[in-house]
Amino acid sequence: MKYSNSKNANVSAISRKVVLLAFVAFTFFNCKNKEDKPEETIKEVPMVEEVVITPTLEKGCYMYNENGSLVNMEITKNDNPVEANLTYAFAEKDKNTGSFTGEFNYGKLVGTYTFQSEGVESKRQVTFMLKDNQLVEGYGELDESGTMFKDVNSVNYSSTMPLSKTDCKE
Repeated sequence: MKYSNSKNANVSAISRKVVLLAFVAFTFFNCKNKEDKPEETIKEVPMVEEVVITPTLEKGCYMYNENGSLVNMEITKNDNPVEANLTYAFAEKDKNTGSFTGEFNYGKLVGTYTFQSEGVESKRQVTFMLKDNQLVEGYGELDESGTMFKDVNSVNYSSTMPLSKTDCKE
């Protein structure tokens, strides 16, 4: 029996060594796998909100008055529909006085100018872009009637007569 106890003791010692060796190997490989795999980190990317500053159309007067020409727009209502009094008095041309009714969206004012010229009432589409507190009139290709833009989105805002915000003259 002594032999079998000794045999059992050897088996028991070998079993402990195998378990210990397996534990060491498992721990080693487990740690090694962690070192081989870079930890995935979640980087928090700050959200950047794009702030678009839309110009604000103010009530009051916008005027160009140089070289004998006068263009004056007095905005009396600045929420849509925008309402204004509009006068064109170009050097050596007839004066046009009338009213403007339109919409102001994304910095552009587009509407209808109803005016009197030589005793006749006429209407035509006009558009302005608000830039640096000035209204810059837009020009573009007109339709067959000559009173509306063919495509208001392709109007060119490069007028040499910008209307600057000014105090209204009573």
